[in-house]
Amino acid sequence: MKKIGIDARLINQTGVGRYVHNLLYYLPENNELTFYVYLLKKEFNEISFNKKNFIKREANFSWHSFSEQTGFLKTILADPLDLMHFTYFSYPILYQKKFVATVHDLTPLIFKTGKASSKNMLIYKIKHFFFRQILSAQIKNSKALITPSKSVKKQILEYYGKGLEEKIFPIYEGIDYQLIKTKENISLKKRFPKPFFIYVGNFYPHKNVENLLTAFTSIKSDAKLILLGPDDYFAKRMFQSIKRMKQNQRILVYNNPTREDLIFFYKNAQALIHPSLSEGFGLPLIEATHFNCPIIASDIPVFNEILGSDFIKFNPYSVEDIRNKIEIFIEIPPKSRLTGRRRILERYSFEKMAAQTTKLYNDVLL
Repeated sequence: MKKIGIDARLINQTGVGRYVHNLLYYLPENNELTFYVYLLKKEFNEISFNKKNFIKREANFSWHSFSEQTGFLKTILADPLDLMHFTYFSYPILYQKKFVATVHDLTPLIFKTGKASSKNMLIYKIKHFFFRQILSAQIKNSKALITPSKSVKKQILEYYGKGLEEKIFPIYEGIDYQLIKTKENISLKKRFPKPFFIYVGNFYPHKNVENLLTAFTSIKSDAKLILLGPDDYFAKRMFQSIKRMKQNQRILVYNNPTREDLIFFYKNAQALIHPSLSEGFGLPLIEATHFNCPIIASDIPVFNEILGSDFIKFNPYSVEDIRNKIEIFIEIPPKSRLTGRRRILERYSFEKMAAQTTKLYNDVLL
């Protein structure tokens, strides 16, 4: 029986957390593979697995920390692992045993501005230097790299060299199994009457929400814009921008939506607007598709890869183009909510992702 470690320390984070959660949910229960799942202390006490081939390990070491380089390293070396899967671009750089890694995107490299950090510029530069070294080592030393799209694979090859071609495997993601099983929060209907548009995600600078706000302020419509995301430093900065624009009544921030809340917004929104400058995949796009919500989004490679022609595209750097495309949608809404919905949902699945990932584990272990 082969023993595989899974770094699940980010299981409760947005984005990567959903990736980890669904990977663990769909990984097989069999007699051929044993999975050692490494969790932070708070999740270790909360999360349980019903699969007999899953073993929990407490690894209370934050990512991007010195303790990750020492304590987490010691923890995983104490287990007789045949393969380790680092599910994020952060790992103990001195780990020399066989491992695979998931690189979700290269956004921190491509959009290095310092604005994506709440730290002062000196600390940011120091942390970014170590981040670059660790990511470079992870990419170089891994036996295989998983990316959520062909677009991210292309970015890695352009940034680190064509010699990595054979070790990078794009494996698409899908719809969170918990979201599929959840019912919408219909109590929100009174609080948020139609019409409204939604944005779903965090508020980091590369998400480009500021340009969306500027574009939306000049649109003459009764529709509101509701921003759904975490309550953090960047959300508070976004709220200050809305106040400065005097758009408090038209642009609303809804922090920390539950799955029930998200389903309500997806089902009742005029459209999802996603103005991001860079993404590795785009889970909100697939979720919106699942709930038959039209999409108005950036004309960037990964969105074109995922959705093809089944969305309204705008230049994310042009406030005027963002505004024009929203106005066109309002004036002439699409006759069919999503023509390619079935094709998209058949293509993207966390269950398929887990099966392909398991196959990769076995291939690397040969």
